[in-house]
Amino acid sequence: METSGGLQIPIVVIPTADGSDNYDENFGEAGLLKKMGATNVTVLHTNDRNVANSEEFVRPLLNAKLVWFSGGRQWRLVDAYKNTLTEKMLWKVLENGGTIGGSSAGATIQGSFLVRGDTKNNQIMMGDHQDGFGFLTNVAIDQHVLARNRQFDMFDILRSHPGLLGIGIDESTAIIVKGDMFEVVGKSYVVVYDGKFWSREGSELKNLPEKEQLFYFFREGDRYSLKERKIITD
Repeated sequence: METSGGLQIPIVVIPTADGSDNYDENFGEAGLLKKMGATNVTVLHTNDRNVANSEEFVRPLLNAKLVWFSGGRQWRLVDAYKNTLTEKMLWKVLENGGTIGGSSAGATIQGSFLVRGDTKNNQIMMGDHQDGFGFLTNVAIDQHVLARNRQFDMFDILRSHPGLLGIGIDESTAIIVKGDMFEVVGKSYVVVYDGKFWSREGSELKNLPEKEQLFYFFREGDRYSLKERKIITD
């Protein structure tokens, strides 16, 4: 909240990934934000692309300073909003200096490649939906990585798309992206798959696997250059 301007800003919560037809104004993060003292929270949801393409529906996004995507299945967000006026207005939120965030599916949808986007099973890494909203370009984002022992799953995607940057985010953890840099916050770790390796204790004496099998961990406070694809150590 601090990065977005505090509890008084206009906030839009989009719960569509959860899979229900309707949501009340206190669903999930919207209710939590109100309990925290947020005074201007709107729940925005539809499964109808015609509605998502209407000016009336997107009106709450005109002045939104924070948009939050709840968890669920990320392909539902694609089916409802991809290539609609809603997606266009989400980009406007960013262009106007606002913040877009999300948990679980709400994190994955922000990458350009949609990880676990299959409608049949969330264990399929390259499914029948593969295009995210692309707020982070050339990036694939996975979630619940350590809690569900998913740290090796990203290689299914990178073998076919070696140019992608893989980012795996564990529970109770996030990355805050500003420009071409992100910083890790939270209790657990973020896994980076960029074909390189990094360790606080160095790697000269380590027996590392092949480049195609490398990944490494970041913890709170660590920063990474998305442009140069390397950790920021200064």
